[in-house]
Amino acid sequence: MRKIGIIGLGHVGSTVAYTLITKGIADELVLIDQNDALCTAEYYDYSDSLGRLDTYTKIIKQDYRALSAADVVVTAFGDIKLLADGGDRFLEYTYNCSQAAAVGKALKAVGFHGILINISNPCDVITGLLQRYTGLSRERVFGTGTFLDTARMQRAISHRINENPHNISGYVLGEHGESQFAAWSTIAVRGIPMFELAEEQDLDLDALDKAAREGGWLVFNGKKYTSYAIATCAVKLVQAVLSDAKLACPASVYLEQYGCHVGYPAVIGKNGVEKINEIPLTPKEQALLNDSAKMIAQKTHDGYLG
Repeated sequence: MRKIGIIGLGHVGSTVAYTLITKGIADELVLIDQNDALCTAEYYDYSDSLGRLDTYTKIIKQDYRALSAADVVVTAFGDIKLLADGGDRFLEYTYNCSQAAAVGKALKAVGFHGILINISNPCDVITGLLQRYTGLSRERVFGTGTFLDTARMQRAISHRINENPHNISGYVLGEHGESQFAAWSTIAVRGIPMFELAEEQDLDLDALDKAAREGGWLVFNGKKYTSYAIATCAVKLVQAVLSDAKLACPASVYLEQYGCHVGYPAVIGKNGVEKINEIPLTPKEQALLNDSAKMIAQKTHDGYLG
């Protein structure tokens, strides 16, 4: 029995839910949102699809108690209106810090002991706060983090050189936000190091880094939200936990040396973060990671409401 909860049914949470149902990933799905009318609407919309699907998912709404035995909970709460001006995921900071306290304490109260995957922004900060409020181990709470930004890097490179993004390896590290960076020393195309390829094809790495970093705002500015790419990342992480895939990927994971969650390579399996993949970085990349993590740690400290 694969039981999953989703807290927050905005554009992202609802897309995650729809994917889990239509792909037959969830045997039981618990939907929770502050807006009861929205949650009820999604509940019936999803339920009306069940008679035409090849799989069946039991759907439950607005019951935190039903999360006590959930394998995975995905948090996607937020207030999209706060991002109206775009350009900074910290526009949701104050609101989502309070939401993290309420959600984390509610999960703790019902005895949730599964794996928690956070999407809510600012992702790294909120992931850290949820870990503190739930009391779960650091391995059992992680965020989508730069898993999405790495996909945007793959897209930026693939569009520039007409390459399948599956053939592009490597990482975007740091904050899921403005201090993220493409770690070019880790990135390769069909095994060819990116530094070498950039020299051969006269590629502007700074421009590609910017294209990856600003990719989310390109989408947001056009339709005033993002949904499909981030939902795809979240679902893949859910599947990695459920199938104990030992998936090697970047995610927002707790790094002891920084005392916070930050986008970094890890292995995701049934226990959450099974391992941190320590990778060599150039001095410049290490400095960028240090600065990004320092900012996340401070914001996490400031956002903890006790």
